[in-house]
Amino acid sequence: MIIEKFASILLSLISFVLALYAILQKKRVNSLKTAYNEQIHKNKEIENFLTVLSKSIGTSDDIESALNDTARYVANLIGVKSLCIFTLQEDGYLKATGISGAFPPLQKSTGYVLTKPKYILESLRREKIKIGEGIIGEIASTKKPLFIPDAANDDRIKKLGTIIKIDGIVAAPMIKEGKVTGVICGINNRRDGVKISPEQFATLKFIASQVILAQDIINVYSNMSKQQRIKQEIEFAKQLQNSLLPNEFPSNDVFYLHGFTKSAKEVSGDFYDFVNVGDKTLIVVGDACGKGIPACMLMAMTRSFIRAETERFISLNNLLVELNKNLYRDTSDERFVTLACCLIDKTNKTVELARAGHTEFFIHVPNHKLRKICPEGSALGLLPPELAGDFDTIQFYIQNDMNILIFTDGITEALDSTDQEYGYSRLEKLFIQSCEASFSPGHIVESIISSVDAFTGNTPQSDDQTLVCIKFK
Repeated sequence: MIIEKFASILLSLISFVLALYAILQKKRVNSLKTAYNEQIHKNKEIENFLTVLSKSIGTSDDIESALNDTARYVANLIGVKSLCIFTLQEDGYLKATGISGAFPPLQKSTGYVLTKPKYILESLRREKIKIGEGIIGEIASTKKPLFIPDAANDDRIKKLGTIIKIDGIVAAPMIKEGKVTGVICGINNRRDGVKISPEQFATLKFIASQVILAQDIINVYSNMSKQQRIKQEIEFAKQLQNSLLPNEFPSNDVFYLHGFTKSAKEVSGDFYDFVNVGDKTLIVVGDACGKGIPACMLMAMTRSFIRAETERFISLNNLLVELNKNLYRDTSDERFVTLACCLIDKTNKTVELARAGHTEFFIHVPNHKLRKICPEGSALGLLPPELAGDFDTIQFYIQNDMNILIFTDGITEALDSTDQEYGYSRLEKLFIQSCEASFSPGHIVESIISSVDAFTGNTPQSDDQTLVCIKFK
């Protein structure tokens, strides 16, 4: 009897344990299902979020406006009336970069008067928020999210005095690798009369990490866009420069010539030009300081000034004085141009040379030593007119088979792999040999460029290179 009773109790106990285990297992399964469903839901939210973001970036003319689209998506996802994404700027301040709805300023400011919502939003975009100051600044400083379901009774909200009524706030810092990159904040439940819920707060905290991802993606696209714009600007500058270089070289019964220029970067600060001045021909070779687009723009400006001044040409000295006056007036202190001028008078069979801080002229006359002509004159745009003064000129008669070489310092200062310069001696020797061999101007220029290239080898070109060779018949 006792054994039967004990067996009955034991059986009941086992049944209870099994039932309890079944209940616990069911709860565990339900809990796992719930967690699984939540993860699926979150994954779906992330997928939708990235889809909206990619479409926004793909169709927006302004990459930065994609953050406004992001703000609208997050506001809809959380279910708030307005939302703002504050991004930490390089200067250490927070700034509103993405806004959805009529979002009120959350810090006291005397920079604007709170009147109409559109004015508030304009001011909000201009406002800089210091870390640690105001509601947004405190969140960035403490790295802690904020949940105020009943903002009407919160002293921090009462102090603001904004005309946009604030019933509730949810906010979270955006943290990447332990550092705050911004703050995301939502205002008021979308359903009137309903307080913001803990579930909405949890969703905001979750989605904050995805907004960081959005910032990164937008920055990448923005940089890509900037690079594309830069490439377009460089291409425009190249086309501009090519259009400014002469299409053909002048040739007549007195002389013929050849020119060549090669830039160290995408565009060059070197240039050459030929201008007819009555029955005379002006040949100029210039070198704007620096390289790339700034030098190219200075080159284009100088060329325009030269062409404008030749309309009222008096002399080479007068031309250079006027050029210096214009460039000094219109360029910054660190910008200047060196220039070499050769004026050929076909009627009187004379050549006049002038120089403004440029390399010397090489002149070769058969059966004579190489002459290096160095008229005095400062670089253009470097000194005010009263200090620059006049520019020396040298004039002489044309001789048969005489050659004049004009070049920029990118030729003589070209470097090899050991940082040794090509130098004047190599250039002089090769120029003499080419002239004595009765090479044409084109052949002389080609031989010099080939020699410089062979000397430098694989060493990157450090400066623009330009040559003009004139041969008299």
